[in-house]
Amino acid sequence: MLRFVIVPFLPVALLVAACLLGGWWSVAALISVTLLVTGMDRIMAPAPPETGARAVALGHRITTALGLAHLLLMPLGIWALTRNDALEGAAAWVTALALGLFFGQVSNSNAHELIHRAARWPRRLGVAVYASLLFGHHASAHTRVHHVYVATPKDPNSAPLGMGFYRFWPRAWIGSFRAGLAAETRLRQGKAGSRGLHPYVIYVAGAALSLWVGWLIGGLPGVALWLGLAAYAQMQLILSDYVQHYGLRRASRADGGWEPAGPNHSWNAPQWYSSALMLNAPRHSDHHEHPARGFPELRLNAETMPVLPRSLPVMASVALVPPLWRRVMDKRAAKWSRPAEPSRKDPQPCAHALGRT
Repeated sequence: MLRFVIVPFLPVALLVAACLLGGWWSVAALISVTLLVTGMDRIMAPAPPETGARAVALGHRITTALGLAHLLLMPLGIWALTRNDALEGAAAWVTALALGLFFGQVSNSNAHELIHRAARWPRRLGVAVYASLLFGHHASAHTRVHHVYVATPKDPNSAPLGMGFYRFWPRAWIGSFRAGLAAETRLRQGKAGSRGLHPYVIYVAGAALSLWVGWLIGGLPGVALWLGLAAYAQMQLILSDYVQHYGLRRASRADGGWEPAGPNHSWNAPQWYSSALMLNAPRHSDHHEHPARGFPELRLNAETMPVLPRSLPVMASVALVPPLWRRVMDKRAAKWSRPAEPSRKDPQPCAHALGRT
């Protein structure tokens, strides 16, 4: 479990130093989420899952601490980039890039863990992280849409074979917003006497509050920077969904429904360091089969689960060049995917997906 403490919290410490001091601290922060990750992935062997009550409890503390760290780093970063004289010229650009990569790779992965927690307050912390990234609706779309319809045409976040990332990006953002809104509205209509605010009101209010904080810290430049960092982090989350489900489809059943989501419906990556940085998010098949399973316990079996040819961050970079991506991935995806026809009957959602987020 020590790797899940050291690896994601190292960039937190370096980013704080970069925001306060600039200079070479900014360079070190950027290296911690780029070159260091690539280098350590090459020399470290994959790690086995961590099991037991102690691992689960420590995993919960890690996700809570990272969630709170994100909520401090975002305004600190805006202050540093708009108010701190130590960050000028290249140092400001390097710090902004490091912040954006951290929010995209670590904060997104951590918020994902939090919204899957059974307890109310961790889920609310996950929503707060997503809302600060102006992406609050993902808390609903992920649990109520993606986990129900993954690897079918009904999931806007599962890219079909042949679709490039730049077509997928707006489709996934708009489609998940609409599908999550529809799912939450149906759920509330089905509950007699449903009370409280619609979740989407909370998501929009959280986004507005975040931009207001950006305004208080840095005026219009602060708002612009908040928008830019949030957009960059959102892009990385959508890129991760693109890579982890590209070209994989569940087979249709004789009754017109879909087969259950299985180990062959998500792409995985075994690399040690990037997995620790993203809280085992690259062990994606096991997460879809067991959504309530904590990140330390996630398993990977290369015989039954599709494995990416390189680490998740490297393959995300490849996906930004669609012709290269298709050359690398299309044949691999075709080997793992079976043809599926549009369903007349919705798949049954997993019980965890119906929990409140």
